[in-house]
Amino acid sequence: MNNSDSHPGKTLAGFAAGLTFDAIPDSVVRRAEDLCLDWVGSALAGKSARPVEAITNFAERMGPGSGTSEILVTRRMTSPLFAALVNAAASHVVEQDDLHNSSVLHPGSVVFPPALAIAQESGSSGREFLSAVVAGYEVGVRVGEYLGRSHYDNFHTTGTVGTLAAAAASGRLLGLDSERMLHAIGSAATQAAGLWAFLREAADSKQLHTAKAAANGVIAAYLSADGFTGAQRILDGEQGLGIAMSDNTHPEALTDRLGERWALAETSFKFHASCRHTHPAADALLAVLEEHNFGAGDIAKVTAHVHQAALDVLGAVGTPQTVHQAKFSMGTVLAVIALRRSASVNDFENCLNDPAVADFRDRVSMMIDAEVDAAYPARWLGRVTVTLNDGSELRGSIDEPRGDPGNSLNRNDLETKFRELAAFRNGAMDAEANRIIDWVWSLEGAENIGRLLQDREPARDT
Repeated sequence: MNNSDSHPGKTLAGFAAGLTFDAIPDSVVRRAEDLCLDWVGSALAGKSARPVEAITNFAERMGPGSGTSEILVTRRMTSPLFAALVNAAASHVVEQDDLHNSSVLHPGSVVFPPALAIAQESGSSGREFLSAVVAGYEVGVRVGEYLGRSHYDNFHTTGTVGTLAAAAASGRLLGLDSERMLHAIGSAATQAAGLWAFLREAADSKQLHTAKAAANGVIAAYLSADGFTGAQRILDGEQGLGIAMSDNTHPEALTDRLGERWALAETSFKFHASCRHTHPAADALLAVLEEHNFGAGDIAKVTAHVHQAALDVLGAVGTPQTVHQAKFSMGTVLAVIALRRSASVNDFENCLNDPAVADFRDRVSMMIDAEVDAAYPARWLGRVTVTLNDGSELRGSIDEPRGDPGNSLNRNDLETKFRELAAFRNGAMDAEANRIIDWVWSLEGAENIGRLLQDREPARDT
C-alpha cells in the first residue's frame, strides 16, 4: 500500500474489510492460533478475580440470561456484547496476555473476546474467525504506532486503541464493506478511553479498559452494519484521535506495508506474570543469576536500566498493597526472580507477605538509560547492574525478552503456560484444557467454532 495515501484511515478500513483467509500467509495463521491459545489461558486465569467478578455481576444484571455467546469464566451464555465485555476483562488480570512492542498494545485481550463472541453468534467457521482476528491485530497495531510514544504518557493504549482493533475484528465477522468498516472505526475511536491514573491508587480500571474497548468495538460494528455513521477522518482529521491524544503522530504507520508486513506475527508472548515493562530487567537479572550461580542473599543491590515509559508506569508503585500492584513494582518482580528463579502467576500469590521479597525489593532501583530509551518501543532492551555484598559488580544484558518474536515460545511452551493459567483458579480441568488445546490447533478446519466449554457448575441467581 502507498504510505502517502491521502486518506490513510480509508485505506486501513478497506484492508480490514477486504482481508480474505487465503491472503494471509500460513505462518501468520499459525501465529494467530498460538495467540488464541495464549489468550484463552489468560481469560480462564481471570476467574474469581474481584474486578472480573464485579464486571461479571454487572453483565448478569444488565445482559440477557441466555444467548449464543460464551462467558468463559462462568460458562454462561449471553449476547455478544456482554460476553466480549467479561471475557476481555478476565484476560487482562494476571498480566500474561500478549503485547506488541512498537505499538505498546495488548491486542489479544481486545481482539479475541469480540471475535469469539460474534463468531459464536453467527456460526462462523474457523477461517472466518482467524481472518477477523488478523484484521483486528493489523488495525490495532498500526493505530497504536500512529499515535506514538506521547500517547502512552497518559493513555492506556489497550483501552484506547483497543476499541478500534475490536471494531475491526467485529466488523470483519459482520461482513462490513470498506465504507461501513470506516464508519465503524469512526464510531469506535470516538469511544476510545483509558487513563493511567488508576495505577496511583491500585484501582480496578485496567480491567474496565479492556472490557469497554471490546464491548465498544462490538457496538461500533453492529451500529455500522445498520447504517450508523461515524467520522470519516477520525484518525487524522481536525479534532480527531491524533490531535486529541498524541503530540507526535506518525501517519505513515497507518498503512505501513499492508498485506506485506504482518503485525500480528510481531506480537510477543508474556513469559512472566507481570507488567511487560519489568520483563527486560527480569530476564537480564535471571541471565546473571544463571551464569554466576549465586543467590539472592549474595546481592547488595540491583539497578535496572530502563526506558522512560518504565519509570512513568512502574515508578508509581512503592510498597504494593495488592498482588496486581506488585506486578507493577520493579523491586517486587526482581525480588521474585532472584528468590524463585521465575515469576509465574503462582509465584506472585504470596509475595506480599514474604519478608524476603520485601527485603530484596528495597535493594532495587531504576534509572533511565539512554541506549534502552532510544531503542524503545521498537525494542525492549534489558540491562541490569548487580552489586554483590563484596562490592563487586556484574552486568546483565538481553536484547530480546523471552517471548519476543526472536526469542519466542514454541507450542510446547505455550501449552505448558496455558495449562498453568487454566488451572490457576480452576478455570478449566485437565480434560477441558486438553479439549481447548485440540480446538485451537484445529481452528482452520472448523466449519463452526462452537463453544469452548460446557457448564459444570450451577448458574447463579440473577
